[in-house]
Amino acid sequence: MKDTGSRRRRRGVRIAAIGGGTGLSTMLRGLKNYTENLTAIVTVADDGGGSGVLRQELGMLPPGDIRSCMEALANVEPVMRELMHYRFTEGTLAGQSFGNLFLAAMNGISPSFDQAVARMSQVLAITGRVLPVTTENVQLEAELASGARVVGESKIFYCKKREDCRIQRVRLLPERPAALPEAVEAIEEADMILLGPGSLYTSIIPNLLVEGIVDAICRARCMKVYVANVMTQDGETEGYTLSDHIRAIFQHSREGLFDLCLVNREEIPAEFLQRYAAEGAEPLRVDAAACAVLGVEIAAAPVSGTFGALVRHDPDRLAAALMDLHSQRSVRLAGGGGYRIET
Repeated sequence: MKDTGSRRRRRGVRIAAIGGGTGLSTMLRGLKNYTENLTAIVTVADDGGGSGVLRQELGMLPPGDIRSCMEALANVEPVMRELMHYRFTEGTLAGQSFGNLFLAAMNGISPSFDQAVARMSQVLAITGRVLPVTTENVQLEAELASGARVVGESKIFYCKKREDCRIQRVRLLPERPAALPEAVEAIEEADMILLGPGSLYTSIIPNLLVEGIVDAICRARCMKVYVANVMTQDGETEGYTLSDHIRAIFQHSREGLFDLCLVNREEIPAEFLQRYAAEGAEPLRVDAAACAVLGVEIAAAPVSGTFGALVRHDPDRLAAALMDLHSQRSVRLAGGGGYRIET
């Protein structure tokens, strides 16, 4: 008997998911159960932690966010999955993950970083594709409302805490690096484009500063959804409302880049609220009227969960909510020609 679930995933919605960090990999983990036509387009501006060490010592692009996305989409035996997650605890490799070193080794025997990612994806038998948004060696610079500037994604948190003001703008150095052509193509051919969830200034916006990405999103005739964070983020978006997030994205890209936003409506347990409040974080406040002025409609669903001491998107709930949105608002075209959005 044929596996109808597998056939359905092969015929599934073509999704381009743009972002980085934990948020993107969490969303991918749920979406792979619905479609194999899944492309993750990932920022490469990270310069901290194990990724920063490899970037500095080997001159490669940072592997961390890309490796996390590949792990989320991997279809491997439990031992291999555990091996990819393993972090060394002693010596000069302390804190470094085996997955990062695996990708570093693959980069060493491949003609380019994007080909190294493709070859590692084959080894892990991932569902869909993972693409770096650009293969240029970029750094992230932030300008704060105080006028202070800081270069380096990992330094932005500390500079913002010291200056105690909002981030005014971020940019890539060098500016406007060329997008990976496959990333542009995936966006243009998508049935649904997803931005986020993830850190506003260090995971989402850096992708939009790459030449060709915003134009491709605007050209795409499909559903475009911003997946809002469940909580504000200490050292980045303290005190931000939902409209503040949307306004920042539009200011760094183009007004009307998307017109639909998915937010969480699950109640957060009181003990978690207290813990986050101690860090200056809170559930993201949805100011729907201000969002409407920006031309963005709000869709709400219970998409969060608690994981240890953290409040995060639940992969299965989030994926189900996104697929429901798509099925409610789009019509499949005859002959396998994709989807159109009903207005």
